[in-house]
Amino acid sequence: MSQTREKLEQFAVDVILDRRKGMRASVLRALLGSLSKVYEFAVSTRLMLYRNRILRERNLGCLVVSIGNLTVGGTGKTPVVEKFARSLQDGGRRVAILSRGYKSVKQPFLKRLAGKIQGKNEIDPPRVVSDGKSLLLDSKTAGDEPYMLAANLRDIPVVVDKDRVKSGKHAISEFNCDTLILDDGLQYLRLRHRLDIVLVDRWQPFGTERLLPRGTLREPPRNLKRASYIFITKCNGEPNDELIERIRKYNRTAEIIECEHRPRYLQHIETRATHPLDALKGKRVGTVSAIAVPESFEDGVRKLGATIEATCRFMDHHRFTEQEIITFINCCVESDVDMIITTEKDAVRFPRLGRLDVPIYFLRVEIGILSNEESFEQCITRICQPRLETEARRFF
Repeated sequence: MSQTREKLEQFAVDVILDRRKGMRASVLRALLGSLSKVYEFAVSTRLMLYRNRILRERNLGCLVVSIGNLTVGGTGKTPVVEKFARSLQDGGRRVAILSRGYKSVKQPFLKRLAGKIQGKNEIDPPRVVSDGKSLLLDSKTAGDEPYMLAANLRDIPVVVDKDRVKSGKHAISEFNCDTLILDDGLQYLRLRHRLDIVLVDRWQPFGTERLLPRGTLREPPRNLKRASYIFITKCNGEPNDELIERIRKYNRTAEIIECEHRPRYLQHIETRATHPLDALKGKRVGTVSAIAVPESFEDGVRKLGATIEATCRFMDHHRFTEQEIITFINCCVESDVDMIITTEKDAVRFPRLGRLDVPIYFLRVEIGILSNEESFEQCITRICQPRLETEARRFF
């Protein structure tokens, strides 16, 4: 059943990205184009209802920072969330991350009912991936990104629920948090945001330039005006003048920060042993991934000096089976590769394997700011030291 669903998803993606030809694909694209107009009307109406306070946003009495994007997937959001969470906590804030937990699996109903009988307040409470002390859920139950964030931020609570108002209340009451980071929160309007951090991919800034379901845009580009800060991600040091000029058409005041996804080291998926990036130079490798933009990951591996001899791609968030990985390992053995490389997000979905005929590593990536770092630092300072800033303004 899951394979059939994934094949249908892949077909839909190919149609949206104009990879499919023929009458059937053309008819479907025309239908999706009509639905996009309905979708755009619904998005605009919803924003208008919140803007005019016909629909009311909730204020939980603490700072809420939203980090999101206008497009579906692929902007490299998770490392940015991690950087903000670390920086805010280092600045003295008590931080929790709230995630929707895309494609996560709920605990069985009977287990949730047992929790209610044992004295918990709700049959369906938010799922706590980390309580700031230890990991409490696996990646399947938590979702890929929340699990990865919890694994890398061991002292920051990570809570998963589609209802971020509910999970926010839980984080405040259970962990005494004063700062909530909404992972993928730009479109979540029920909870009031103080800051909207919007990510724009340098290579596909506005996706296919069409709205869902015909394209990959969640909102029209003009809605970039809601952003407080705009991060241009996946930069490579080349000028972004044309992109910045276009961004300024939609938002004249937001600070624009250019950043790169900077590889740090290789880590073995089972032993967790780390190796420097130099270990890739001159090596023949295989790559396996299930992310929105695999080309970006593969290009990064090549830039580190490796030659890719075998590649295996799956749909975004695909949960690998043991047989799929063994089949790819056998392919890599035949191609005489030195190692297999995957992404950190994919590594959390790897099955446990009895043996590895080819070593498998994931590439640890962090955000590096290339320009306007002072704006990022000022943003963190304003959040962490609001009283000092207010007093300084009074004094002067």
